[in-house]
Formats: sequence, structure tokens, C-alpha cells
Amino acid sequence: MNIFEDHIPLEKLKLNEPLKDHTYIKLGGKADILIHPTTKEEIMNILAIAKKHQIPLTVIGKGSNVIIKDQGVRGVTISLSHFDQIKVCDNKIVAQSGSNIIDVSRIALDNSLTGLEFACGIPGSTGGALYMNAGAYGGQMDEVVERALVLTKDGELLDMVRDDMKLGYRNSIFKTDQYIILEVEFGLKKGNKDVISSIMQDLTFKRESKQPLEYPSCGSVFKRPEGHYVGKLIQECNLQGTRIGGAEISRKHAGFIINADHATAEDYLELIKLIKKRVYDKFNIELETEVIILGE
Repeated sequence: MNIFEDHIPLEKLKLNEPLKDHTYIKLGGKADILIHPTTKEEIMNILAIAKKHQIPLTVIGKGSNVIIKDQGVRGVTISLSHFDQIKVCDNKIVAQSGSNIIDVSRIALDNSLTGLEFACGIPGSTGGALYMNAGAYGGQMDEVVERALVLTKDGELLDMVRDDMKLGYRNSIFKTDQYIILEVEFGLKKGNKDVISSIMQDLTFKRESKQPLEYPSCGSVFKRPEGHYVGKLIQECNLQGTRIGGAEISRKHAGFIINADHATAEDYLELIKLIKKRVYDKFNIELETEVIILGE
């Protein structure tokens, strides 16, 4: 702990912090050290210290599409949830990676900028949305992202353009290369504020009516296999409503696993394993998880 105290204000440091308090799914073990930096300099200092002392480093955003294992995360965990400034300049929005992508879409609306309507219901951080190349209702991050400022594993700042990011379906270079996303720049177009608002209201209604938002969850658990819908495959395996421990396949949307009653990460992982096996046995389709699994 002392090696970080000289560079990070004490109120931003927590020891043995339960990560269930920092994820949407509300489960998982403790972080040895959890730090909430608010500046680029603090993030760079944490990375440099961790590298110098060979301390394992894990980075999370809002914790929306993450399952933390029950034994927690060793070393130091950076939560970027307080690194969340958003700026508007003409038709561009620059958002720090810990900002809510929903907030970015609302600021776009406030400034009559179109292109981010699809993100009005996506939970989680801007950095996480870029990491996953998140999308919904026909829109996707790769359609609106222009640049990103990232920190390399060697502590160097790197300005990346969209073509550098290898953005594909729920995929990006950030999944394979050890970059920490710091800022994301969106290139949008001027639009009619009333039209933008109407689209966002419609998408919000669709999301609220179809998804089990009344329970903690990690969002969509699996990537959509080409030509199929995950929820329908799970339904046809007669798995909807199946529960292991406190984790349950949602009766409202079978593509979601909800934390129905004090679930553990192990409950979730066993349910994921069951779904994958049943779908493969019945349809010969190998489901791929979209959710990020961290810890030990």
C-alpha cells in the first residue's frame, strides 16, 4: 500500500475492497488494492509502480459486463469510474473512459448531435463500450468513434485512430493488446433534437420492456452466433428460468442471467457451462461468452 500512497491521495485507495460493490452484477470477491484515479497522471503513476514492483494490474470501468470470481483479484485493481469528464467541441465529443456511455449519448442529444442514439440504454463506461465495440438496435461504437487516447503497457501515451483499433463484432485490439483506454473521441453529425429524442425514447422503451432491469445482471452473457438469437436457442433448450444457486436464466429475456438471490460467481459460471453444453448438444452451436471474467 505504501508504494502507492506517495503518488495517489489516500482517499482514492482501498484495501481488501469487495468488488461486488463495484459491479452491476453485485457479486465477486475482494480486490487486494482498489484505486479510483481521477487524472491521467495518477493512472500513469499506478501503471509505473505496478510494473516496477511486478504487481499484477487489473483495470475495470463501471463493471457492467464483468463477472469477478469469488476469490477476488490479486494485486492492484484500477477502477476508472471516477475518471469521467466529457467535453463537447462542435460536432465532436471527447469522453474520458470512465464516463457513462449513456451520459455521452444524452450530452449528444443536448447538443443536437446524432449518431449515438443506440447507446442511450447501454450500461457501463465509454472505455468498456469501446473495448467491447458495444452496440444495440442497429448501431455500434465503430460507426461513431474517431480516435482514442490510450496508455501502453510500457506507460507511453498513444493516439489511435479508428482503423488502428481492429473493431469487429464485440471485439477490438484492446482485448488482445494491453492498452488502457483513457479518452474516446466521437465524430457525430448535427441533427434535429426532437427526432433524436424520439428515437432515444423509443429505444429506451424497447429495452425496459424486454430486459430484466429489475435484477442485477451482467447484461448479455453470450455473443450472438451468426444467423441465430441466443435467447431463442436457450428457450428451445427449455432452460429459461433454470437456476443454479442464486443465479437464474431470466424468464423475461433468456439471453440474460440475473442475480436472483445472493448468487456467487461460481453459480454464474456453472450456469454458463450448462447453457453452452445444452445448446451445443442440441444445435451443434458453440456459444462464445461476451461477458468478461476476471479474478481467481
